[in-house]
Amino acid sequence: MLIRNFDTNEKVFIIAELSANHAGSLDTAIETIKAAKKAGADAIKIQTYTPDSLTLNCDKDDFIIKGGLWDKRKFYELYEKARTPYEWHSQIFEAAQDVGILCFSSPFAKEDVEFLKRFDMCAYKIASFEANDENFVRLIAKENKPTIISTGIATEEELFKICEIFKEVKNPNLIFLKCTSAYPAKISDMNLKGIVSLREKFNVEVGLSDHSFGYLAPVMAVALGARVIEKHFILDKNIKSEDSKFSLDFDEFKAMVEAVREAESALGDGNLSLDDKSLKNRAFARSLYASKDIKKGEIFSEENVKSVRPSFGLHPKFYKEILGKSATKNIEFGTALKEEDFK
Repeated sequence: MLIRNFDTNEKVFIIAELSANHAGSLDTAIETIKAAKKAGADAIKIQTYTPDSLTLNCDKDDFIIKGGLWDKRKFYELYEKARTPYEWHSQIFEAAQDVGILCFSSPFAKEDVEFLKRFDMCAYKIASFEANDENFVRLIAKENKPTIISTGIATEEELFKICEIFKEVKNPNLIFLKCTSAYPAKISDMNLKGIVSLREKFNVEVGLSDHSFGYLAPVMAVALGARVIEKHFILDKNIKSEDSKFSLDFDEFKAMVEAVREAESALGDGNLSLDDKSLKNRAFARSLYASKDIKKGEIFSEENVKSVRPSFGLHPKFYKEILGKSATKNIEFGTALKEEDFK
């Protein structure tokens, strides 16, 4: 899939998720974008919403988070604290363009989508918590841009419906990211084989949105066929934000990028033909050699012919054929045997 000038067929597309890691500072957001570029990210992803895009300003028990990283916080208050203000967006997109990194966003309501149109983004992202909203999915699908959807809490039925919507609007640019919706996520809960299942069951491009510690999961995901990796990125671990606990800092993110690039390099293209290095090393394979001096007319036997390294003599498959034949000339010990040496 082509996302502007990045082709996931050529390399894994790596996204640095800014999310709430600006910690309420536009300057921090811009510095984070610059650092993400230096760390090797292909894109920076932000979130575009107001608290009203996501929830109601209501004090009822339904609107209070129970358990986890944000236990007892009110939805509205959390989203107010974590949001990236509309008025920052122009400077954020400009900063990304200045340093040469792609920038796109996750909207959460129609108003957010309408606002983002002015930036002509390279892609859209839909969070898994919005994946069950068919009207919202259809709204974004109609934008006819590459759309990345986290599958975290989405059911198979909902994912099939998403595929159906994208087919209906003739938008083939759909990517599903395997995601464990826990913050942070335990490695034992990652179920990375789901990457294979998503690709086979839904016939879409696949990747990983990762909330676990470290970068073991992204590297393993690449080995399983992930073509997109999304990971939360923070400028400095001393910054405290709603997402800081499960985010990678510059050194960690850079190390992840390097490990992902090494993993995809190690995968190769799956071709079983021998490459030049392997062909050269065929010299160390076995072949047939004279293991004793052999006189002209002498019979080849297990006593004077042996399959050994290197491979400059006859292929070992001729061993049985040569036994019992007579030598056509004198052959010194350690001489590579040829077809003309026997009759």
